[in-house]
Amino acid sequence: MFDSVRDDLRATLDEIRAAGLHKPERVIGTPQSATVNVTAGGRPGEVLNFCANNYLGLADHPEVIAAAHEALDRWGYGMASVRFICGTQEVHKELEARLSAFLGQEDTILYSSCFDANGGVFETLLGPEDAVISDALNHASIIDGIRLSKARRFRYANRDMADLERQLKEAAEGGARRTLIVTDGVFSMDGYVAPLDEICDLADRHGAMVMVDDSHAVGFVGPGGRGTPELHGVMDRVDIITGTLGKALGGASGGYVAARAEIVALLRQRSRPYLFSNTLAPVIAAASLKVLDLLESADDLRVRLAENTALFRRRMTEEGFDILPGDHAIAPVMIGDASRAGRMAELLLERGVYVIGFSYPVVPQGQARIRVQLSAAHSTDDVHRAVDAFVAARAELDA
Repeated sequence: MFDSVRDDLRATLDEIRAAGLHKPERVIGTPQSATVNVTAGGRPGEVLNFCANNYLGLADHPEVIAAAHEALDRWGYGMASVRFICGTQEVHKELEARLSAFLGQEDTILYSSCFDANGGVFETLLGPEDAVISDALNHASIIDGIRLSKARRFRYANRDMADLERQLKEAAEGGARRTLIVTDGVFSMDGYVAPLDEICDLADRHGAMVMVDDSHAVGFVGPGGRGTPELHGVMDRVDIITGTLGKALGGASGGYVAARAEIVALLRQRSRPYLFSNTLAPVIAAASLKVLDLLESADDLRVRLAENTALFRRRMTEEGFDILPGDHAIAPVMIGDASRAGRMAELLLERGVYVIGFSYPVVPQGQARIRVQLSAAHSTDDVHRAVDAFVAARAELDA
């Protein structure tokens, strides 16, 4: 039987390669850091890493690693169970409490990933008599989570408040019992920030709840690193925050939902990814607590990240590159043509700068780009070297 299936799968894989959509996985032989050793074309080499979500450089921070070692000795390797059976340790409850306090929410529930967190919210909270209104550029995990629910689905153009209000009115006219607006806090392909203050104003006007996936913000966006709700002054007006421990908060894995107490209580009883997935490894929970200690004790990492981001954006603009506006650490360098973006990424890797080109269908047709992600682990010299490599790669492409 599988012989015929194999032929179909091989044909699909060939189509993916022919369309230029194949995603090779380069092997890293070092810890995740500002500089990594990458195997490229069979030749290992040390390169500057400008494509990780390691925004605060904590993935290999010595204090985080020390906390992980200590936790491994104290709490063991894994839970071998789900939370409600025998998979809850003190360290999990402590992390949930700390995240709640840090994010200004009443309670928090941990998941194996933010993908699971987003997959477990909508089906639990919304039924066929409810409505969910989603930004058109929301993350795939939000889209998939919405598909699992029976709620009526509405979509508004990216950050378009007039369109959002139209969808809110349509949901109300359709007799929606509950309406939930959901948005990314930061849109990962553009680095654009959602206007949460305006979203909350519309939600108040139309009696809706607000949910934000703040994976690309928590830890470094906002005066205290508490994300886009803090940035916009609406921490007390957002009902649900989902996020990850796998980006700025140490870069390991795991996700969470921080929300109103009743929402979290219901998720503990009904959310399928929570009920049927093994508990977050205790070593990750303990290391994440150390990350929160570091974030709350000083803002040096956030300051350094902001300085690196401003320097990169300024220098690239001076060199004539087209960078989407903003001040987020995601700095998309717009190329346009997909093959040119792919070739430029290859030339940059040859020059010691590891970045990835993104093209359709990940981004719209004709809007191929290289998404550069800055980190607090980068030095000023690292940033200058990256810009110089972009200039040299462009010159070779245009020769």
